[in-house]
Amino acid sequence: MRCAVVTAARATENADDDGRTGGGTAAGGGHAVDGCETGGEAAEGGHATGGEATADGHGARREAAAGGHRAGGEATADARATGRQAAGVTSPASGPLPRQLLRSAVELYLDLHAHPELSAHEHRTADRLAARLAEHGCTVTRSVGGGHGLVGVLRNGPGPTVLLRTELDALPVTEATGLPYASTVPGVMHACGHDLHIAAVTGAVALLAASRDGWRGTVLVVGQPEEETLSGARSLLEDGRLYERFGVPDAVLAQHAAPLPAGTLAHAPAGGEPLMAGGISVEAVLHGRGGHAATPHLNLDPVLMAAATVLRLRTVVAEETVPAEQAVLTVGSVRAGERGNITPDHAELSLTIRAFTEPALDRLVAAAERAVRAEAAAFGAPRAPEFTVTARSPVLRPDPALTARVRRVHEALLGPGRVLDLAGSAATEDFPHFAAGGVPAAYWMLGTTGAGPWRAARAGGGPVPPNHAPGFAPDVRAALPVGITALATAARQVLDPGAARDRGTAS
Repeated sequence: MRCAVVTAARATENADDDGRTGGGTAAGGGHAVDGCETGGEAAEGGHATGGEATADGHGARREAAAGGHRAGGEATADARATGRQAAGVTSPASGPLPRQLLRSAVELYLDLHAHPELSAHEHRTADRLAARLAEHGCTVTRSVGGGHGLVGVLRNGPGPTVLLRTELDALPVTEATGLPYASTVPGVMHACGHDLHIAAVTGAVALLAASRDGWRGTVLVVGQPEEETLSGARSLLEDGRLYERFGVPDAVLAQHAAPLPAGTLAHAPAGGEPLMAGGISVEAVLHGRGGHAATPHLNLDPVLMAAATVLRLRTVVAEETVPAEQAVLTVGSVRAGERGNITPDHAELSLTIRAFTEPALDRLVAAAERAVRAEAAAFGAPRAPEFTVTARSPVLRPDPALTARVRRVHEALLGPGRVLDLAGSAATEDFPHFAAGGVPAAYWMLGTTGAGPWRAARAGGGPVPPNHAPGFAPDVRAALPVGITALATAARQVLDPGAARDRGTAS
């Protein structure tokens, strides 16, 4: 998803710093990721290998996850330790990420990226996640919600419960990254970073499982299917009775890949402003009268009807919102007919509506329905069109207090210069459903763009490929270690905000 960064100057400066410090070079020629030979998987096409992120998410200028590259940073290890103490932060594991832990996370990422699965078909992906969670001591329950949803439970005595959410599904996109581990499934790609999210959450659970003497409580890991259709979260919560079966968590956490400088994190600014828009998905069917292409006077062409409807829908936002109100209506799919010499009898439209308030969403979906029905009537359609809302997701407003706590952890972990402010994005998520009933939620963005592509874009080259683009290619060397430690350390703040040392060893 494209994310508007409030502190764009800071992000740009950080990206430049990342490319200059630490001696990490970009691109090319077959680097090893923590001993896993990738042939340039993470560095191919100009992705930086070491400098952008303090690649393990801990101290500066120590071994990153890449064969011998050093991860430079603006803070020394001593300065970061001081920052962690000032914030009352204890990391889930001291020092750089264990080599085997990072190797395992990278292997999982590469495998998932090469074998993506569409929404409602995530059986192999769920198998891999379940197996990894079980390895780390989680009790895993499958088929939660009736689909491929799963829940892993890591118990460590009495205490708070934190829920870590990761998505499972990929997109109907044909990959064009040229990476050696590119999708092997025609027309399907992990173009939104869900493979990165899964690898990061398994690494975070591994860290927590290895440091049980430092925290008490319960970790719930939710593998959510069908996020891209905005239906998976509700299925887990309602059909799967998630909270009734596994308990209501004290906090829910999630992160999402974004085309920001790799190794940075981004949070919503203080004040509880929306981080993402609410969204509505709609399927519309326009009915015509089919026949031979040579007899248009006997037919009623639904293709023309659909074309006119699309143009009319594009005016809805301008007519229904004030200029200062942010909203987006997109017709992403038009389907009609099979052959050029046959007039079909119907056409189908898929559209999404996005806005930052529930009243705006209601107003826009009502206007879109009026437009669809009016065009059908103007064409003299033989029957009324079908207009079906298939999914709806609330506006994402992270809890201000929890977000402030998590942000302090991340700033102590990475340094304030690598934790950015993020303006509201018109991207949508069904993650807000997990916060229903007042459960505090924190959600942040994980930068994935290497220093090379970032600087090239700034210098006038093509834009960085965003989420959902065929060229979307996270810099796994820089992004994955930071994603692991960011999630694990945030979870520790919920499980134990700094008093574990006083309670002794957990049972």
